[in-house]
Amino acid sequence: ADTRKTTPGLRAFERHAVVDGGGHNHRYSLSDAVMAKDNHLAVPAEKGVSVTAALQGAIARLSHTTHVEVEVDRLDQIEAVLAAGIGTIMLDNFSLEDLRRGVEQVGGRATVEASGGVSLKTVRAIAETGVDVISVGALTHSARALDLGLDVRIS
Repeated sequence: ADTRKTTPGLRAFERHAVVDGGGHNHRYSLSDAVMAKDNHLAVPAEKGVSVTAALQGAIARLSHTTHVEVEVDRLDQIEAVLAAGIGTIMLDNFSLEDLRRGVEQVGGRATVEASGGVSLKTVRAIAETGVDVISVGALTHSARALDLGLDVRIS
């Protein structure tokens, strides 16, 4: 899957290219789903509110059709996120071993997405950890340009 990291003004083209190439689009815009990032989890924790309670409170304010994804950067955050009933957990910048452990810990209770540091050199090993989705910002923000020319020959 791609990410929302695209070239200004070219998002539609870059996202379409991902689909044409056999990939999938992540959220097209911020309104397509709710994503709680690691910084969002830190704020309630700093105020003494459990991550589970904070997520449940946020979910209670959303439409029943809104998908919620939560980014974690440590294995010890997974259980609190799962307890809130989250649909997708993004394991951000995890080592291969921690990805395997995270997939095992989630145990099918949510979709597991791997993100961060993904390249053509690492994507197979990441896939072999058992994650459900691998998001790759480089699909859009680092795509190489194709230099095309049209030469006209008059004979």
